[in-house]
Amino acid sequence: MSDQQQRLDDIRARIDGLDDEILRLINERAEAAREVARAKREAGEPGDFYRPTRESEILERIRAANPGPLPEADVTRLFRELMSSCLALQQPLAVAFLGPEGTFTQEAAIKHFGHGMRSLCMDGIDSVFREVEAGNADYGVVPVENSTEGVVSHTLDRFLISHLSIVGEVELPVRHNLVGRHSDPGQIRRIVSHQQGLAQCRGWLDDNLPGIAREAVSSTAEAARLAGQDGESAAVASDAAAEHYDLTVIYPNIQDGAVNTTRFLVLGQGSMPATGQDKTSVVVSRSNQPGGLAGLLAPLARYGLDMTRIESRPSREGMWEYVFFIDILGHAEDPKVSRALSEMQQLASLLRVLGSYPRAVVQ
Repeated sequence: MSDQQQRLDDIRARIDGLDDEILRLINERAEAAREVARAKREAGEPGDFYRPTRESEILERIRAANPGPLPEADVTRLFRELMSSCLALQQPLAVAFLGPEGTFTQEAAIKHFGHGMRSLCMDGIDSVFREVEAGNADYGVVPVENSTEGVVSHTLDRFLISHLSIVGEVELPVRHNLVGRHSDPGQIRRIVSHQQGLAQCRGWLDDNLPGIAREAVSSTAEAARLAGQDGESAAVASDAAAEHYDLTVIYPNIQDGAVNTTRFLVLGQGSMPATGQDKTSVVVSRSNQPGGLAGLLAPLARYGLDMTRIESRPSREGMWEYVFFIDILGHAEDPKVSRALSEMQQLASLLRVLGSYPRAVVQ
């Protein structure tokens, strides 16, 4: 045996030993998680064992302690799945999301909760809200904005009539592909996708496939399903959707611009404690008068708070009356945020805190 072969055999033997130790430690952690569940049940605590704040703290600690060579994104994903599997031993979470299988929303749900969750595919954003409101799902995941196409207005409008809170957020880099049953673009007679998917790839489609009809459908995953049934159709869809429906990637990464990220909200009951890296979302309104909005926002500037987003939507209470959805860095219980919201409340005809939650980590 050569020296090189012996060296390779020694390294592989060391890897086998490390794998055995990793497996032992993973199961030791899982048993510790089950002990936590037993202790909580014996103490009479309710059966909700999911603690988003605790998970956020663990992931932040792991990222800070990671010496490499694995990048932070890979380490985060590994530990997210580990925590998801351990939680499933205690009590699997039921998570509703905008379906069908293969949507970016499902991908966001998996990124946040891991594969240990029990997936509930819904046919619309309203259905996601209703499943969580009725208690049929522990949490829901819905899209709220895209970095190139802007806000998902239906999600914001639904908060005006729902008692649910925002308990988390997920930011997901979106990579669109043109997919179909075959790899020959000359056979394409129709391109289908969600309207956001078509819009996010408009420039590429105009330059490379001009004159081909485009049709908006309910989701990118539904587009992939339709493309799988029709050899003359291609879909703008994700890698996951192409894999789920056994489609060929004709052209990869056709989204316009190098940066295309969609933000998703996690819906739930109740509120989240502060982590030190939080965001607060509020909906606020004031009667239509000169300087009304400037007055509402003045407390944020006075207390040095960072407003990361503001969107206006019709209030549905009267013609040309609007509500404003605002995101602020910080937790509603932080002293400065609390004082600013209190002052805004005195000026507003409506102010509701939609939730304070850990800020998303982009990967």
